[in-house]
Amino acid sequence: MLRSNFLRCGAVLMLACVLAACGFKPRGSNGEYRIPFHTIYLGFNENSPLGVELRRNLRSAEGVMVVDDATRAEAKVDVVSESRGKVILSLNSQGRVREYLLTYTLVFKVRDSKDAELLGPTEISLKRSIAFNENQTLAKESEEVLLYRDMQSDLVQQILRRLTGIKPPQ
Repeated sequence: MLRSNFLRCGAVLMLACVLAACGFKPRGSNGEYRIPFHTIYLGFNENSPLGVELRRNLRSAEGVMVVDDATRAEAKVDVVSESRGKVILSLNSQGRVREYLLTYTLVFKVRDSKDAELLGPTEISLKRSIAFNENQTLAKESEEVLLYRDMQSDLVQQILRRLTGIKPPQ
């Protein structure tokens, strides 16, 4: 009995060592993405927080340069729409707000240097609920800002994954 348990533990340990030694890791798990373009233009407003974070992530990617001139880019990311929203999700028995639903929606498309569409209009919509207490208004406003920032980071990661999946024409 003791020997069979020892052999099982040894087999599991051996399997873990083999997996670790082969370099297996999920794609994008280390924050690096293989973007199929060398130059990319981002059609975000200059002061867009989402555009700034996406630009920063793309600049850290290997072999990708974010350019300011759309004519020099292999790929162009065009923002069709970007919106944030806040709606009442639930009320308490006195009719006061108990919970809000925060939404962040982005619609974008990707074109190549010849204006051929590589990725049609793509909508990414994120939602988060936030409990509300009128006695903690300032704290809840700060929490709302943090949730929007978290959704923004999530949006950037989803955009990067979609850019990685594009197959440029040969």
